[in-house]
Amino acid sequence: MWSIFAGRRRRVLALVAAVLLVVGAVVTAVVLSGGPPAAAPSTAPATGAASASVTSSPTRTAPGTPSPAATPSRPPLPPSSAAPIPPPATTAPVTQTPPPPPPPPPAPAAPFPAALRGADVEVIPGAGPVVALTFDAGANSAGLPSILRTLGAAGVRATFFLTGNWASANPAGVASIVAAGHRVGNHSMTHPGFTSLTDAQIAQQLAGAQAAITAGGADSRPLFRFPFGERDARTIAAVNARGYLPVRWTVDTLGWKGTSGGVTVQIVADRALAGLQPGEIVLMHIGSNPDDGTTLDADALPQLINRIRQAGYGFTTLDALLG
Repeated sequence: MWSIFAGRRRRVLALVAAVLLVVGAVVTAVVLSGGPPAAAPSTAPATGAASASVTSSPTRTAPGTPSPAATPSRPPLPPSSAAPIPPPATTAPVTQTPPPPPPPPPAPAAPFPAALRGADVEVIPGAGPVVALTFDAGANSAGLPSILRTLGAAGVRATFFLTGNWASANPAGVASIVAAGHRVGNHSMTHPGFTSLTDAQIAQQLAGAQAAITAGGADSRPLFRFPFGERDARTIAAVNARGYLPVRWTVDTLGWKGTSGGVTVQIVADRALAGLQPGEIVLMHIGSNPDDGTTLDADALPQLINRIRQAGYGFTTLDALLG
């Protein structure tokens, strides 16, 4: 009986010991699993003794620090406790302010008073008791020497309206007029009627005459006289637009008609005196009549000057219109 009991007791003790052994093994495994982890093995395959060495002696790193093999090639980040590094300051591009433009040049003075724009002047406004003697030159120069002698002897200055053709044919005549101190005006290039011309043709007539007169040593600007006195609002505006002031006359002596036209020296002088008024503009001509060759204006000039002075008048040029 005892022996049976003793055998059973031994079996129970062996079973308990086995159970305790199993429990101890489980506890040991649990304790070991809570320890620090081993370093990650190298990703590169190891061979031979080198592989065994790496496995048997792993490199332990501080917790939270990546292993050298896993660290990318970049500079380390600053600690989270450090102040943030501000981005580099950007410098705004320097814009160079261009220098201010120079002030515009002063506007050129008007070539003639604005109040006279649109007019073909017949009398010098506000001139007082003076007369302007004017001579047109478009044909020949037959009367010029006598006219210049008379004006010089009387101490009178006059205004001469020259065509471009006359100036080109008589450069010495242009020079003598200027040398005597007289004023020169533009009388067109070829003496056409202006109302039948286009604005472009008018410009050509003015420019051609000015060039010829300039070549003779004079400047006709800004005085202009329409050939035949033919004009209208359009042609006056076209002439004004090119810087010229049209000047007509108060009285035409009609000396250009000659004796063949029934005119005499006395008629020439009488017509000038009949139109006498402050600022009177008298029209005469340089050339001779083509039919009879007379130069009535040149012949009547001494008497005409004397009678005007006896009436209490003096003389001026058309520069008096320009202010």
